[in-house]
Amino acid sequence: MPHILHITERTLWDAARAQGTYEMSTRGRPLREEGFIHCSTRAQLPRIADFLYGSYDGPDELVVLVIDPELLDVPLKYEAPDPGGEEFPHVYGPVPVGAVVDVEVWG
Repeated sequence: MPHILHITERTLWDAARAQGTYEMSTRGRPLREEGFIHCSTRAQLPRIADFLYGSYDGPDELVVLVIDPELLDVPLKYEAPDPGGEEFPHVYGPVPVGAVVDVEVWG
């Protein structure tokens, strides 16, 4: 199964490493509010990064978490926001730090 990706701020990833799980759904919205963590495929990433962080000028470096679905211990579903639309990977629970097999600097 191909890796899935999640773009985030470096400090959020650093905090997740300290706690053992990553629990942000998307920019400014935690898993507990959204119900799942938004991810993308490699092909979807540039569009998603531009949508979420296109005007980003925050103090943090942006990073892409490369997640191995085989190492998740929670459900992963590919879902479309609209019927018949493009499907995106959604992780239904915290991402264990060990499931993140690489961290790439974005930008």
